[in-house]
Amino acid sequence: TTLTIDDDVANQLTEVAHESRVSFKRVLNETLRRGMAGSLPPEKPFLLRAHDGGLRPGIDDRRLNELVFDLEEQRFAAKADGRKV
Repeated sequence: TTLTIDDDVANQLTEVAHESRVSFKRVLNETLRRGMAGSLPPEKPFLLRAHDGGLRPGIDDRRLNELVFDLEEQRFAAKADGRKV
């Protein structure tokens, strides 16, 4: 069987095959089967498990980006002055 696929579709299928480490043929067949079934059910349910962040009391996790920014500023200033951080 010869199948002509648009370049953009072929590129997407190739990318999925590469990322999932399965053959192009298998990705193509599974995609066609799902499309013909009329839905794209996930292969495995996605589970999200909450966990304790381990932050000490008094640390505001909403301000961690500010901390990272401050540390980057300090690192940049030290590098500009020739100091090691």
